[in-house]
Amino acid sequence: MKMKKIITFLLVVFLFNGCTKDLVPVDYSEINPSIFPQSEADVQAMVMACYYPLRGSWWDGINSTSERGLMFCLDATTEILSGKFDIQQYGHLLNFHPTDELAVFFYDWYYNKISRMTLTIDLINKSRVSDAIKAKAIAEVRCARGMLAYDLYDMYGPLVVAPLEVLQQPMVEHPLARLSNEEMVKFIEDDLIESTKELPDPGATEYGRFSKAAAQMMLIRLYLHEKQWDKVLAACNTIIDYHHFSLDADYVGMWGLNGASKSKEVIFAVPCNYDGTSENQWQLMALPAAYPPMGGWATVQSTWTFYDSFEAADVRKTMLITEFTGTDGIAYSRANPGSVMDLGPIPLKINADDQRSTSLSTVDIILYRYADVLLSKAEAIANLSGPNTEAMELVNVVRRRAGLQDKSIADYGSLAAFNNMILTERSHEYWCENGQYRADLIRHGKFVSRCIELTHSPYADANKVLFPFSLKTVSEGKGLFIQNPGYN
Repeated sequence: MKMKKIITFLLVVFLFNGCTKDLVPVDYSEINPSIFPQSEADVQAMVMACYYPLRGSWWDGINSTSERGLMFCLDATTEILSGKFDIQQYGHLLNFHPTDELAVFFYDWYYNKISRMTLTIDLINKSRVSDAIKAKAIAEVRCARGMLAYDLYDMYGPLVVAPLEVLQQPMVEHPLARLSNEEMVKFIEDDLIESTKELPDPGATEYGRFSKAAAQMMLIRLYLHEKQWDKVLAACNTIIDYHHFSLDADYVGMWGLNGASKSKEVIFAVPCNYDGTSENQWQLMALPAAYPPMGGWATVQSTWTFYDSFEAADVRKTMLITEFTGTDGIAYSRANPGSVMDLGPIPLKINADDQRSTSLSTVDIILYRYADVLLSKAEAIANLSGPNTEAMELVNVVRRRAGLQDKSIADYGSLAAFNNMILTERSHEYWCENGQYRADLIRHGKFVSRCIELTHSPYADANKVLFPFSLKTVSEGKGLFIQNPGYN
């Protein structure tokens, strides 16, 4: 029995962690699909492998809180984060190139995981487990595939998505073109809609795994991206109608040591631990070396422009650290920033976890929250039928939790004024959380202009709403793979 478990584990490791390219799937001389997977345990191992690239890990987890993770790189293209080197500098200036390792990293490293998930679905379909087990497992894999595909689409535009019949011919060269925008959106939407049919309700979901609500939240992100306001509204109402979620009275507490797992606001989070299975490195990235009692590398700062955009009483800026006395005896502040606050405050966001035993933290990585549902619904209502009291009340519910006074619809009666207001609210609500503010700025047509206003960058132009693909990726497409505009 022990040997069987070891063999099964090795097969799964080979299947999901081997060094393969997008069009090189499972080596069937090593894995015989007629004997693996067979049991429910085999299928579950394959499902969990599809969560693997979505976790937080410096090496190969797309939700890492390091420079190799979405939040860090995406927020660094906005006023939320800045830095003096690497993507936190050139990203902040929108000075991307196809030779910039971190600008192209996410596509090069993760696009082949979509193909692996496609093969996983096929293997599960061919397995001997019950139809019910298959349906639930495939729903989780499709949700994972939809989530990963959206994240890459948001950064790079339409992707290459290899069909199953191509993946099943690993010895035949099949250069493929990127999907059209319509095909890409449909691919993501189909995955997420189909997954909602078999995923469990939020109240019956194991913490850290997908629920119907998580899939609906991903659909909200997709529909916001495409400005499909009617679909945004419908997905928001679906989550609201679960009657499972509510705003957490303690905004800061959600990023406490056990805040996410206990909060009724969290729709989906990535659990973290000291073992590195899934890790949170944010204190290491954000804290200066002299920060007591345990510092970090101070690789990134926020901006004073962002800090000054908050109202004085807003609790959401609590963990934007503006002063501290270091272990070196120096009192750091905006007036005496040294080299650790000269660009902006320290964007801690999460609990300092100052008793942690390693450079990593056990604070879970929150990706989706109920507050996003309320603000997304407000935006959808305003863009469908004009700003009204219902839309403003949804905004005010979130503002009250932040300790702020209500805003009046009389002051935001035009759509432009309302959208500007909600854009600011979204930045204050979600900073250093999941990187979605970049997409918010793009949706509202302010991504490039905000960068120019903030940095006076000569590199910022309309092409920078998408990241570049690497020269290697374009070359492998043999003329079919077209680089994003502005990077040739």
